[in-house]
Amino acid sequence: MAGKTSNQVFGKRRQEHVVILASGDRIRHMTVRPWMAAIAFCFVGVMAIGYLGATTYLVFRDNLIGASMARQARMQHEYEDRIAALRAQVDRVTSRQLLDQQVVEDKVEKLLEQQVALASRHGRLDALLDRAQAVGELPESGPVPTIKPGEPNKQASLSGGAAAIENLLGGGKAEPAQKTSALGYVPLTDTVADRADRLFSHMTLSLKDIEQDQIDRIQQLTSGATETAEEISGILLRNGIPLDEAANADAAEGIGGPYVAPQSSTPFNASLNELDAALTRLETMRGTAKRMPFANPAPGKDITSRFGNRPDPFLGGLAMHAGIDFRSPVGGEIRSTGAGKIIAAGPAGGYGNMVEIDHGLGLTTRFGHMSRVLVKVGDEVASGDVIGLSGSTGRSTGPHLHYEVRRNGEALDPMRFLNAGMKLTTLID
Repeated sequence: MAGKTSNQVFGKRRQEHVVILASGDRIRHMTVRPWMAAIAFCFVGVMAIGYLGATTYLVFRDNLIGASMARQARMQHEYEDRIAALRAQVDRVTSRQLLDQQVVEDKVEKLLEQQVALASRHGRLDALLDRAQAVGELPESGPVPTIKPGEPNKQASLSGGAAAIENLLGGGKAEPAQKTSALGYVPLTDTVADRADRLFSHMTLSLKDIEQDQIDRIQQLTSGATETAEEISGILLRNGIPLDEAANADAAEGIGGPYVAPQSSTPFNASLNELDAALTRLETMRGTAKRMPFANPAPGKDITSRFGNRPDPFLGGLAMHAGIDFRSPVGGEIRSTGAGKIIAAGPAGGYGNMVEIDHGLGLTTRFGHMSRVLVKVGDEVASGDVIGLSGSTGRSTGPHLHYEVRRNGEALDPMRFLNAGMKLTTLID
């Protein structure tokens, strides 16, 4: 029974609310459903919230406007501070750039001075290298400063130095912008002056290395020229050539000019002076050796009689042979053994047709028994020039060449000069 009662209670249908509206004789009624109550409740809530919001805005309006104006004022002050910081930074950068430009121009001026110095060295060094090449002392390769033919001598001016360095340093290229802080401070980076300083340091070191390498090579040339000159002078001295007289003869040439204060001596100029002196001495030694009778008067011909006592071909007893004889047929070429001047040319007693050459420093050479003389007195001849043809004129038993070397009229052994000439060939040619 209890169960049935419970089921009946819970099984009852909920009664709906009815709103009755009476107006005179007319009566209306409306049933209030749950969703209509929910809509009415939501509408009332929205209206209440809107009212509260409008009331709150009206109450706090001045405060909100004041807060917004204060925020805008703070933002304006921050931007003004940032602009002031950026202006200060621009001023610092501008002043730094001016200083950098001054530094760059100073370094450009120093480089131009070095360029002028190198250009002034070029003429003298080129002349010395030509001389060294002429005497066979120039190395195969080396850092020699030269100006290429056909190209103008381009030199930077001081006014354009900054632009030239800017191009070298890549200053014309735009660099990516770096992030800055709120106040506009930028981190320190490499400036143009820093890059220019590194560039100029590298260029200066390179120029120093080139100059040192040039000095080393010049010293090598000087050493080689000195050694060659010493070898030639040793050979000349062993053969009795008076080198002091040869040096005095070369120094007898006229020199002079107005007085000019001496230039400051530098290692490079000192090395050039040493090379100049060494080449001058080498040229003097070679010139002296080329004038002296060290060549062979009959190349390829055998020697049939040497210098000294020998049996006289006509009398049979011992007689002094003042020269050496070369086997040579009639008409064989006879060549000068050194540069000189013809002082005799023609018949000369037992010499037959004879030519005598004065080589200076008291040395003369004689060529006897010629079949034909091809020079005359006063002619200047060089070493190797044909002066006549061999024969058998004079006191002779057959065709040959009689050759003598004399110093101040005293006969010397020509073999000494021929042997020395073989050694001098590699030093002179």
